[in-house]
Amino acid sequence: MTTGLLISAARSGAGKTTVTLGLLAALARRGVMVRAAKAGPDYIDPAFHAAATGHASINLDSWSMPPTLLNALIADASEGADLLVVEGVMGLFDGVAGVAGREGSSANLAARFKLPVLLVLDVTAQSQSAAAMVRGFASHEPDVRVAGVILNRVGSERHRTLVTDAIARLGMPVVGAIPRSAAFGLPERHLGLIQAGEYKDLTARLGVLADMAEQHLDLDAILALAVPLDHPRTALTALPPPGQRIALASDAAFSFIYPHLLNGWRRAGAEIIPFSPLANEAPPEACDICWLPGGYPELHAATLAAARIFRDGLARFAQTRPVHGECGGYMVLGEGIEDADGAMHAMTGLLGHSTSFQNRRMHLGYREATLLADSPVGAAGSKLRGHEFHYASLLSPGNDAPLVELCDAQGRPVAERGGRRGHATGTFFHTIAQAD
Repeated sequence: MTTGLLISAARSGAGKTTVTLGLLAALARRGVMVRAAKAGPDYIDPAFHAAATGHASINLDSWSMPPTLLNALIADASEGADLLVVEGVMGLFDGVAGVAGREGSSANLAARFKLPVLLVLDVTAQSQSAAAMVRGFASHEPDVRVAGVILNRVGSERHRTLVTDAIARLGMPVVGAIPRSAAFGLPERHLGLIQAGEYKDLTARLGVLADMAEQHLDLDAILALAVPLDHPRTALTALPPPGQRIALASDAAFSFIYPHLLNGWRRAGAEIIPFSPLANEAPPEACDICWLPGGYPELHAATLAAARIFRDGLARFAQTRPVHGECGGYMVLGEGIEDADGAMHAMTGLLGHSTSFQNRRMHLGYREATLLADSPVGAAGSKLRGHEFHYASLLSPGNDAPLVELCDAQGRPVAERGGRRGHATGTFFHTIAQAD
């Protein structure tokens, strides 16, 4: 029987990912069959989970995923595992206003799957006051059970004793205390952590985090807090495959596509054939659709502009078959990308817009999309849920027909509408699942 738990925190930046990776790596080193999942729409953390466990990590999102899909995905994620660790998003109760249980919070998942919560507390600049925070989090929602606390960024042994003794009076176990150390951090970029695949020393870094967990976490106590998971497996897909043979751009510029989408497409019988635009590869001619996912094309704009085989091959492909781009992929489908230094780089020109990364402005939030035309992500009139997260902006909108009408999680209209021309479609919006 697989057991499970959820690691959350009082806020973003408290050390959830560091603690999660250390725990995963230490348990895997022990021989525990551990798997991981990520609450919310984050692309980057699951790749680190996969590196630590040796198994793919998926996203679980209560706002964008129907409950039946969540059930299917957690059953998939826990199959064959001794322990499933779900890493939370933001603070434990942070989400969006909306239908109860569908706010996109870590607490939604903890309540739905009865997962005990390990609360990571950054105790920098506080001591006994940490107990008041624990009391509040433990009593805030009756359906959410905080089962233990891990202290992070502890300043000294005296500091640890003051905090631990105060929390112990609540009857809440403290199952770890991690000292303040720059060695335990991971560098960040504008969309979050540097991607796992960009580390040449990732194995060594994970080894350091495993050592940290073995030294500063009570692994046996943490394992004892996990509870059995019993969710029958059902073959649900979040989005039907867009084709039988899918050419998928896959490299450092195109890396943001949800594992649950790829798994669902394969389960439905589709074949996914990766190719690398950065290596100047064209989409394979044997495919019937090309998908350009999100990523960091703005960091590789000059290389993409010089990739004539890729650009000519994509244009040839789009003459007869669909090409779809999400976020970074959408940027590459446009006329050009202006990089952070203000230099303009020509892109594929399959759509008429151009984008700029010079004047960064964050676009972030859940989105519900209504499709205005048939496309690889669905038929005209169908609704999808997902999110938007990018710093690039439209420099020129072009004159293409819009692809979607978007609204945010509160139903308010969002200006971004994507574009469609011939067989090319694209939008900044990332699809997570069909709306229920």
